[in-house]
Amino acid sequence: MRLFWHQRDLRTRDVVGLTVAARDDTVLPVYVYDADAFGPVGRRHYGFQMRGVRALKRRYRELGSDLIVRSGDTAEELAALADSVDADAVYYGEHYRPSRRDRQQAVEERFAGTDVDTEPRTDLVLVDPGRLDASYPTHSQFHGDWEQVPKSTPYAEPDADALASVSDGTTVPVPDVDIDLPEAGNDAARERFDRFLDTGIYSYSDTRDDLGRAVEAPTQAVSRMSPYLAAGMIGIRELWADASERYEAVHGRERKNIDKYRYELSWREHNYHLLYHNPDLGERNYTSFPNEIQWRDDETGLAAWKRGETGYPLVDAGMRQLNAEGYVHNRPRQVVASFLTKHLLVDWREGARHFLEQLVDHDYASNSGNWQWTASTGTDSVDVRIFDPVSQMSKYDADARYVKEYVPELRDVPAGKVVDWPTLSRSTRDDLAPDYADPIVDRNEGYERAQRTFEAALGKR
Repeated sequence: MRLFWHQRDLRTRDVVGLTVAARDDTVLPVYVYDADAFGPVGRRHYGFQMRGVRALKRRYRELGSDLIVRSGDTAEELAALADSVDADAVYYGEHYRPSRRDRQQAVEERFAGTDVDTEPRTDLVLVDPGRLDASYPTHSQFHGDWEQVPKSTPYAEPDADALASVSDGTTVPVPDVDIDLPEAGNDAARERFDRFLDTGIYSYSDTRDDLGRAVEAPTQAVSRMSPYLAAGMIGIRELWADASERYEAVHGRERKNIDKYRYELSWREHNYHLLYHNPDLGERNYTSFPNEIQWRDDETGLAAWKRGETGYPLVDAGMRQLNAEGYVHNRPRQVVASFLTKHLLVDWREGARHFLEQLVDHDYASNSGNWQWTASTGTDSVDVRIFDPVSQMSKYDADARYVKEYVPELRDVPAGKVVDWPTLSRSTRDDLAPDYADPIVDRNEGYERAQRTFEAALGKR
């Protein structure tokens, strides 16, 4: 008998350790809720994850088995269960967040010197981070090495007769949350990805930043797979293999569009590589500066940013989408992060913590790595990256369809005026939309202040 310890791999297909464990022995699947080992997790993400655990339990029951759910100290619960069924090994996928690393180490130490082996497998990523160099100055350099490593194909779901014939009456707690959540589970993830493969991937690069299309056809412009990847409800090998199969079957523009989707998956891989080699990625600047960055203590500005009341329409639309859905399209996600860290000069860690609390698709590696990239404290080829919220809206939401979806105060304002809102006179803004916020920082002053601050931190002033 072997145990398979489920963590953030809430599925039975494409789970490396589960498939390996079931090849020549019976497997008992188990999930342990250990509150002390999770670290901070937002209620929305936690609620979605628990719904995923419930869906996983249903799937095991369909296969004639069950997911054993326990609550308490993970190492002790696994040890007790292993002893009760005379298990000789515990298989699991490796994780890289510090709290989860500590949890895995505790399990390994608990079984050290016993007859039970611990068998970790690389599962969260396509390429084991330990196979690559420890540091890359830019993503393109990381991608060059990462691309050369062969990618494994998806792993099959274990045969039903390889799973322990058990029944567990434990009820999985599903907390209430303040928003509607996506349907949880591997079947829901697979259904969503199939729709994207049929309708969106062939035009992905051409349409991924079209914010109007993202409102009208959200699962065609982009895949919206991030909640499912973050909770482990679908395997990364499955996404890579299906995208690659279509890539090989087409030519020309369609091939370039699909390749862009595959390239975007490599950013997730890079963030996990960063976290693997830098466990403090969510707490400390990745880049060392000659001088300290002079972040501003701006509680009023931070609060306005969180509410989506900055007077910058694209920023406010992005933050209101976050508040309403627990999700933000990637383009405004970058813009809102840049606005906080550059135009307001608020420490990126404040933004990362807020995203942790609000995102359904929160992923510690991606959240930390992406915030640092946008804040110019992470890996990048640009010293000071600033997304201008006016020019970004002009380029990606010129007709204001995205903004008007989430900022109703501006629905009767001509699109061109919405784009130029932060540059209009106060009297003009009052005439057009008296209920909408005035800009909380001058566009040019904020831009120039950020330039000065980062140049000083870089020793260029």
